[in-house]
Amino acid sequence: MIEVRELHEMAELVRVDALFDDIWQFGPGAPPITIELMRALAHAGGYVAGAFDGDLLVGGSVGFLAAGLTLHSHVTGATRPGAGYDLKLHQRRWALEHGLERITWTYDPLVRRNAHFNLAKLGARPLSYLPCFYGVLDDPINQGDESDRLLASWPSAAPHVTAPAEGGAHPPRHGGSVPPDAVVALADEGGRPVVAPVGGAARTVLVAVPEDIEGLRRADPGAGKAWRHAVRDVLGGLMAEGHAVTGFSGKRYYVVERA
Repeated sequence: MIEVRELHEMAELVRVDALFDDIWQFGPGAPPITIELMRALAHAGGYVAGAFDGDLLVGGSVGFLAAGLTLHSHVTGATRPGAGYDLKLHQRRWALEHGLERITWTYDPLVRRNAHFNLAKLGARPLSYLPCFYGVLDDPINQGDESDRLLASWPSAAPHVTAPAEGGAHPPRHGGSVPPDAVVALADEGGRPVVAPVGGAARTVLVAVPEDIEGLRRADPGAGKAWRHAVRDVLGGLMAEGHAVTGFSGKRYYVVERA
């Protein structure tokens, strides 16, 4: 049984810092957030929480208040299956208790499991594509890749969020409804991105992401960079034109509804 609770004491924050370092291995010079900043955010009314399995810390999350009645989740990491979901549910309850309408966060659009979790399981939706948002990251996970991010928004009280968060069924559109005439704009062929022309009549467009971008960066950096730029051009281009990402289908495709 995982328990999620807010954290305030320095000893607790030191444990969160160690957990984040175990997950991302950024090294002492570039942690995703410092202990001092976590302390300041907790003291100032921001969101700092830990997920515990008994006495063992298995997840942590740090966020701050943002414009428009929003909690922005800056960093969330977990080492135990289910802890990430429990942290998100705790964030949602915290946001509702504080009168906030939504939770936002950024994530790497190339990581399939994160896209599936954020869009299909939680029902969040991308608002914008942010090229190289944090610059070039040289940690062991990113391997010198550019840090493109999607800004996701999760409305705290929306019916499609409330039902699964309170134990109900996930609405079908969580996974992105795919009509039979949907067109693939970016395909995965043999581990390589292949861009296909999309006619003007296509209302629903599918954009693939690689099966394992983290492993691909290590094994074939050139292929990893090719995926980065292909997804940036295709998915980022569609979003820049005002088209909406409505889900993530089959654990492999972004579903884009063209306006």
